[in-house]
Amino acid sequence: MEKRYYSEYSQCLDRNMDFIVYGHSGVPLLVFPSQDGHPQDYENFGMVDVIKDKIENGYVQLFCVGSIDEESYSDEMGDKARRSYLLEQFYYYICDEIVPRIKEINGTGKMIYTTGCSLGATHATNMMLRRPDLFMGCVALSGYYDTDLFFGQYVDENIYNNSPLKYLNGMSRNHPYVDLYNQRHIILCCGQGAWEDEMVKSTGLMKETFDRLSVNAWCDFWGSDVNHDWPWWRKQLPYFLGHIL
Repeated sequence: MEKRYYSEYSQCLDRNMDFIVYGHSGVPLLVFPSQDGHPQDYENFGMVDVIKDKIENGYVQLFCVGSIDEESYSDEMGDKARRSYLLEQFYYYICDEIVPRIKEINGTGKMIYTTGCSLGATHATNMMLRRPDLFMGCVALSGYYDTDLFFGQYVDENIYNNSPLKYLNGMSRNHPYVDLYNQRHIILCCGQGAWEDEMVKSTGLMKETFDRLSVNAWCDFWGSDVNHDWPWWRKQLPYFLGHIL
C-alpha cells in the first residue's frame, strides 16, 4: 500500500500541520481523528487495515489529517471566544487548504467524502453539512452534533456555525442546501452500548432534524452490545463504505 507523509504550513492556523495519504487512487476520503488525535491514529487503531483491500485496489484513497482539538474543543478552562475562533479557523484550514491539496494529490476529479469516529465524526459531519458543494457525503461513527458538551451554554457566531444541530434547526425546508443534501450520502451511526448514551441522544436529534427538513439521511442505531470504541468502528467503516463506493 502506498503511504505518504506531508507536513505543510497552514496560513489559517499559523503552524505546520501534518497529514498522511494512504493509497494511490480512488474516491478521496478525508479522515478526522478522534478527540485530540493525530494523523497516524487511524492506522494505529486498525482502521486502515480493515479497508486495506479497497485502498490497494484503488477504490478509495485516505487523507488522514490532524486536529487542534486540544486548543478548541478540549481546552475547557480556556477563553471560550478564543476557542471558538480556533474552531472556525480549523474549518477554513480544511476547506481552503486541505481540500485543494486533496484534489491535487488525488487527481481524479472525484468529490471528497468525510469520515471520523467520536469527535472525528463531529468534524466530518460539520464539514460536509457546511459545504455540500465540496463534499459528496460523510460516514460519521459515534458523533455528537452540538457544542454544549464542550462549551456549555456559550454561543457566538463561530459556535453556531460549527454546531450542526444549531444551524440545521435554523434552516428552512426551502434552503438551497436541502436539495444538495439530498444529492449526497449522509450516514450517521452509533451503537447503543457503553459510552454511547450522549451519542444516541444527539444522533436521534439529528434524525428528527433531517426528517423535518425532508433530508434523506441514513441515521443507523446499532445494538445495545455496540460500544463507543474502536472494535465496533472497525466493523462499521467497511460496512458503510460498501454502500457508497
